[in-house]
Amino acid sequence: MGLSASSYPHSCPPRVAGSSQAQQTFIGTSSYTQQGYGCEAKLYSLEQHGPDKPPDKKKRSSGLATLKRRLIRRRKSGRAADHARHMRELLSGWDVRDANALVEEYEGTMALKELSLQAGLARPEARTLARDLAALYEHKYCTDVDLIFQDACFPAHRAILAARCPFFKTLLSSQPEFGAQVLLDVRTAGIDVPMFSALLRFLYTGELAPGEARLQNIDMLLQLTEEFGTPNPLDADMRGLLDYMCYYDSLLSFTSDGQLVEAFGGEAGPGVCAVASPGRPEEELRAHKAVLSARSPFFRNLLQRRIRTGEEMTERALQAPTRIVLDESIIPRKYARVILRCMYTDAVDLSYVLRSSPSAGSLGEVQALVAGKVDLSRAEEAMELYHIALFLEFSMLAQGCEDLVVDSLSLDSVVPILKWSSQPYGSKWVYRQAVHFLCEEFSQVMTSDVLYELSKEHLLTAIQSDYLQASEQDILKYVVKWGEHQLIKRMADRGSHAARLRRPCLRSSAGSAGIQRSCFHSLSRKILLP
Repeated sequence: MGLSASSYPHSCPPRVAGSSQAQQTFIGTSSYTQQGYGCEAKLYSLEQHGPDKPPDKKKRSSGLATLKRRLIRRRKSGRAADHARHMRELLSGWDVRDANALVEEYEGTMALKELSLQAGLARPEARTLARDLAALYEHKYCTDVDLIFQDACFPAHRAILAARCPFFKTLLSSQPEFGAQVLLDVRTAGIDVPMFSALLRFLYTGELAPGEARLQNIDMLLQLTEEFGTPNPLDADMRGLLDYMCYYDSLLSFTSDGQLVEAFGGEAGPGVCAVASPGRPEEELRAHKAVLSARSPFFRNLLQRRIRTGEEMTERALQAPTRIVLDESIIPRKYARVILRCMYTDAVDLSYVLRSSPSAGSLGEVQALVAGKVDLSRAEEAMELYHIALFLEFSMLAQGCEDLVVDSLSLDSVVPILKWSSQPYGSKWVYRQAVHFLCEEFSQVMTSDVLYELSKEHLLTAIQSDYLQASEQDILKYVVKWGEHQLIKRMADRGSHAARLRRPCLRSSAGSAGIQRSCFHSLSRKILLP
């Protein structure tokens, strides 16, 4: 376990020849001989040998004292050494079985901590691109082409088929009109209606259905590959569809709330999308109604309502894309490319935020202007985008924003993230990760100015955790410091408030000493009252 402090040779003055008055100092290793190390004891005498030695003795004695102080200071400053010493003192008189039981207790506690961490990381599963496209194929939202195969009609989306399959890209390019009926003549033998449906589903999702054993036949797959071509991975084809926007059928425009109400004569609902007159082309983004309706129930309900009112048939007849006007105070323009990229690729990339054209009226930028900031940080942009994702009911975007906020956790950002996530509109999942970070890094938090920025609720949450990484002595010490800082801050706030009250009171009572005394009396009562 190591040597205790009393085993150091210089820890007590030795006795020589039975006399405690001998003016000698020894450094040696006599304790090694007693423990059977086979080392002969060596003693080095620093006794003066002649009249010319006193200066050398003083120099050596002061050097040894300095070394002793350095060793003691190093042992006291090392937290690991203190913990080891405490464990040695605790286990010095224990039986081996008791020590083994303590080790098992610690191992069980570590397992519970890991289980608690995994439970805190749990959250509802977000709908992936493949899952949403599978639902799009099943429910036939916003279809624009009908495939006729063996007298069976398959409503589909030409943009997805053209991006996924070279055969359909060539076939559909000859019939670009909306709602066209395309007759299919498949040369591969053995393809019936159920198998053709499974083939289309594979093009939408990139996965074969579990019950489609016939499509897993190697010969059948080779024949289909020769006729239809080999599709790329789904994410690669959807990324190409986003970059080139083939067969786009919708335009996203942005306007302020006042312009939206003026355009519709006051009939547009607050914060909802609508179809309006054409906007400026540079402010519009191309998109596909199939992808919008598949990823966001908000856009799906909007487009379905237009189909029921008959506006969709008019646009098909005119072969004009649907223009969707968004209220920029709800969905800022600068986040539009980030939202679209997440819809097509399941990735949240804040590098596509338009920083040159700030959004008008967005919550995050109003808070930044009040705080005196010009640009939002990465975490603040993810927080604002998280609220937009909840409005659009886009779970993949919301969880991507949560991941970005958690990735930005540090000593400088933990307090703002705790404040945001603990609000009713914040993310409970982010709050759990921020509390875990606070508990794990509490030793660093205590020794920094972040301690004084913590609120009472967040400090209590960390202290009450069973897995707080700090000793009870340190917790008590820094909680007292936090309380003292809060008291000083409260007294300073009351002092500034009293100064504001005193100025008009003294001006009004300058002519009367009695009124002046009554003002000071009421002022003192206001300061003393909590």
